[in-house]
Amino acid sequence: MAMPGAGYGRCDGGYVPKLLKYAPGLTVFLMVGPLVAGLLGTVLPAFGYLPALGGGQWSLAAWQELFAQPGLLISVRLSATTGLLATVISFFVVMLFCAAWQGTRAFALMQRVLAPILSVPHAAAAFGIAFLIAPSGWVMRAVASVGGWDRPPDIVTVQDGWGLALVAGLVAKEVPFLFLMTLGALPQADAERTRHVALTLGYGRVAGWFKTVLPRIYPQIKLPVFAVLAYSASVVDVAMILAPTTPAPLAVRILHWLSDPDLSMRFMASAAALVQLGVVVALIVLWWGGEKLVARFGRGWAEAGGRYRYEGSVRTAGALAALIAAGMVLLGIAGLAVWSIAGFWRFPDMLPGQWTLKLWLRELPALGDGVINTIIIGGAAVLLAIVLVVACLEREQRTTVSRPGRGALWLIYVPLLMPQISFMFGLQVFFTFLGLERTLVSVVLAHLVFVLPYVFLSLADPFRALDPRYRQTALCLGASPDRVFWRVILPLLTRPVLAAMAVGFGVSIGQYLPTLLIGAGRFATITTDAVALAAGNDRRMIGIYGVLQTILPFAGFGIAMLVPAILFRRRRGLRSGT
Repeated sequence: MAMPGAGYGRCDGGYVPKLLKYAPGLTVFLMVGPLVAGLLGTVLPAFGYLPALGGGQWSLAAWQELFAQPGLLISVRLSATTGLLATVISFFVVMLFCAAWQGTRAFALMQRVLAPILSVPHAAAAFGIAFLIAPSGWVMRAVASVGGWDRPPDIVTVQDGWGLALVAGLVAKEVPFLFLMTLGALPQADAERTRHVALTLGYGRVAGWFKTVLPRIYPQIKLPVFAVLAYSASVVDVAMILAPTTPAPLAVRILHWLSDPDLSMRFMASAAALVQLGVVVALIVLWWGGEKLVARFGRGWAEAGGRYRYEGSVRTAGALAALIAAGMVLLGIAGLAVWSIAGFWRFPDMLPGQWTLKLWLRELPALGDGVINTIIIGGAAVLLAIVLVVACLEREQRTTVSRPGRGALWLIYVPLLMPQISFMFGLQVFFTFLGLERTLVSVVLAHLVFVLPYVFLSLADPFRALDPRYRQTALCLGASPDRVFWRVILPLLTRPVLAAMAVGFGVSIGQYLPTLLIGAGRFATITTDAVALAAGNDRRMIGIYGVLQTILPFAGFGIAMLVPAILFRRRRGLRSGT
């Protein structure tokens, strides 16, 4: 009598069902296809061709109208400088902190502090930072209590003309992202052993790290750095909260033109979207050129042999920079929570004189639709993403094909490198052509474009790191490849799978442009409602929506930790191994 699974005839799980075989192609199509369609739908109107709006002939009228817009160069400059400055500061803060404190308790503590901050949506963090640094915010209240002020200073700290508040908001959110990407790269570069060798040779902790570890990990974090640069130079929701408005950064102005009741403005907005794409490409090329210069001069600096042992002030600066980045977000979120239940709050008191839940109770019925839409859209996008990603990784394990190389990694990062505003209008046109305009399906698919990369990046390393002997043992005992997956592999990976789903859900919650433009305002979420409140400057209402924006992703991570603890409460090996 044949044993179960004997028909497969091998112990390496080589059997690949059709569903798994086509999973990588379907994943790439759903992730990159909308980008290509969206870009095409942006390029054509930019040159006058959009029959649905009466554009049946090719022309450069949209470009002429765009270049005639007042303050256009200022908007372009603002986008480029704030994006580049935020990326440079974020990168330097992360590298300096890692160099100064890797292998210490402070490093492990900061890892635990910064990881949850990554799940805070950008808009919520921006609101919190705005409340923190506003003339009547906690920073000025602390200064006023020392200086004896009885009223807020007459200065501009939010939406300043230089965009410094925008830079601060971006740095506070991008430092945790780059830090976690660097953490993933350190073991692959054998950073701990390399650092110890440098210390043994007499180098200071910081100098030795920059001379030996950084050159080895930088190629692995280059794409995340590019993603930060692209996002920072083209962000919309954070810019609407923290950036100047006269004129606003280019991406914000494009959104206003796309939302204009005059439909002919779509042509000019499409041309501006291509300019935004050009700005991002130019910044990436500029960064790449900077890499070459730093590598050229850095090699000479490394070969010079300076040990730089006296670095106490440098290490302190690295710790302070990381603490400030984390503290801004944490204090900002705390400020949102306080404002959401604040009654009368007199300046310069650090806390309200009265506390009340009246606004929460009044707004609860109105909050329901936004919360439900957020959960439905995010849940659907995450379920699709996790099925596709798990299928791709399982296929990789069952075949003898080598692990995807650098080209595949570039495909994963393409949605993160592409400015959303540059293809969202074109994607809207494409969905209209398919008859999916203003539908829940189109909004979920738009979210999926951005959820997929994060889910894949979160799950790929744990999936690939699982000891292959578990699979081989089960196969050799006669189990079929499918049975091995469902009964052995998936239970072992329950915690990483749920964590990846929580990451994807947090990413979906933060999607502002895809929800607004693809849904045409029909699917209000917590994020779209929160950003819409920015113009009203009602701090208590903004506090409520900002707190909800923070609670939802935290709830996702809470579930990701709670479910394995319950399922495997009597299986110590699974609890520790996953």
